[in-house]
Amino acid sequence: MSENIPNLTEFSEIVGNDKNFVLRIVQPGLAGLMDGSVSTLAPIFATAFATHNSRTVFLIGAASAVGAGISMAFSEGLSDDGELTGRGNPIFRGLVTGLMTFIGGFLHTLPFLIGNVHTALTWAYAVVGVELVVIALIRHRYFKTSFALSCLQVIVGGGLVFAAGVLIGQS
Repeated sequence: MSENIPNLTEFSEIVGNDKNFVLRIVQPGLAGLMDGSVSTLAPIFATAFATHNSRTVFLIGAASAVGAGISMAFSEGLSDDGELTGRGNPIFRGLVTGLMTFIGGFLHTLPFLIGNVHTALTWAYAVVGVELVVIALIRHRYFKTSFALSCLQVIVGGGLVFAAGVLIGQS
């Protein structure tokens, strides 16, 4: 397995080449961050509105983030061996995607360590907002997407999932 993970020389070559950096690190990392940030919204907010219990929300959020990270790591790693597309080492891409998926899902779970669910929700809303702006900034920086359009796309996607979570949690 160690032969499948880039060593420091290979890693510095990836980072030093803009196209390789985008294909092998930014794109899988962004896919993971987007998936983790958005896909965990529904279970977290549904649980918050259904239970009003911060500890339960934290446990559901942590489980969602871990599960999504593992799932996305395997999905990315097994979807393409990197030879045909030039996207590089599948194990490395899987690790990047999985880690970023976990981070994206876990960041807005952390506020639920606060015992008061209403305070935790306020902080979680703010964290989600920051996550979505960071995603828009990365898309703008590396994929030359208009920042305003990127914000709109990311916010609409996140808003739909958030709304689904709230509606399910209140039913």
